[in-house]
Amino acid sequence: MARSADPSAPVFLVYGDDDYAVKQRARQLFQQWSQELGGMDHEVIDAQVSNSGDALKALGKLREALQTLPFFGGGKVVWLQSCNFLGMDRTSQASAVTETVGEIAQELKEFKWQNVRLLISASEVDKRRVFYKTIEKLGTIESFLAWSLDDKDWAGQAEMATRKELRARKKDISEEALAELVQAVGPHRQQLANEIEKLCLYVGERPAITEADINAIVSRNKQARAFALAEALGDRDLPRVLRTLDEELWEMKFDKDKSEIGLLYGIISKVRAMVLMKEVMREGWLKAEREYFRFKTQFENLPTDKLPTDKKFNPRALHPFVAHKALLQCVNYSSAELVRAMGLLLECNQKLVSSSLDEALVLQQVLVDIVRKEGEKPAASRSADSSRFRA
Repeated sequence: MARSADPSAPVFLVYGDDDYAVKQRARQLFQQWSQELGGMDHEVIDAQVSNSGDALKALGKLREALQTLPFFGGGKVVWLQSCNFLGMDRTSQASAVTETVGEIAQELKEFKWQNVRLLISASEVDKRRVFYKTIEKLGTIESFLAWSLDDKDWAGQAEMATRKELRARKKDISEEALAELVQAVGPHRQQLANEIEKLCLYVGERPAITEADINAIVSRNKQARAFALAEALGDRDLPRVLRTLDEELWEMKFDKDKSEIGLLYGIISKVRAMVLMKEVMREGWLKAEREYFRFKTQFENLPTDKLPTDKKFNPRALHPFVAHKALLQCVNYSSAELVRAMGLLLECNQKLVSSSLDEALVLQQVLVDIVRKEGEKPAASRSADSSRFRA
């Protein structure tokens, strides 16, 4: 979140692609200002429009609201809600809209703000325009960017937001449970808020939230469910590997965003994480620690000057919870087995990309080859009948 100075100013702009966070912050400010100013004349103007004509109507209502004095005394809060014509889309760039927004910016400079406050919540805002620069001078601006898997610290931000929300509800959560919750939900602020609500209702009067509660009630998003195959491989549980693979391949028939290559990359990430944890322990930088909190402290103190700069080979690029899982699971494989697994996965990648072999059978074979111990007879598993996966 980016924040400008002077939160007491009479104009406040809240914007960003994190729609949930923007709405929550704007609603909080509207309620706060309404209580502070009193009165009964506060106005909310719906500014989520589909064309330039509707945008001009919303701007007309904004002008009228600012120019209409409160009938019952006290102050007045005007909220231009969910505005979607301050950015760079077609409606925002319509000449009539651009001209009118510019005129309103000038009017805001000359406006007498006694007992009147203006709140604007928006999705995208073009910072180059005079309207944004005017708000920047007159008041306060906050921006909320959506969390993304590409952000190194998204998990930390999610954990911080979760702790804050649970403290407000007078609930405690263990480090393990917190990490499990964040990994299950992923970088989705609204879903995280929904799961926190569910958890609090589930535990009732009990103050502490545990890992068992997370496993019992939290809905796992698509990304978290995709981890199930890699987790089964990490645990070296062949029946679970084959069962989970079947489930993933079945779901793939109905989800165009899922593919055999995507499953393979998830497996590669798991094996790479286990290789990294093996090496970190071999160097003596980490001790095998089952307690997550103590592990996290060790992990955050890894000697950064001795680690590779390439994220693919840097253990610190892993989320501590992911690293801890890999640390516990890497003991299921020898270093030689993990190196061999990376070679098998490379061959599998080449087959999936360049051969006409059945992808389901290719994936099943490489997983069996990795998980099965040397000298162990193949498990009596279900055959990956390609017709089953490609009806």
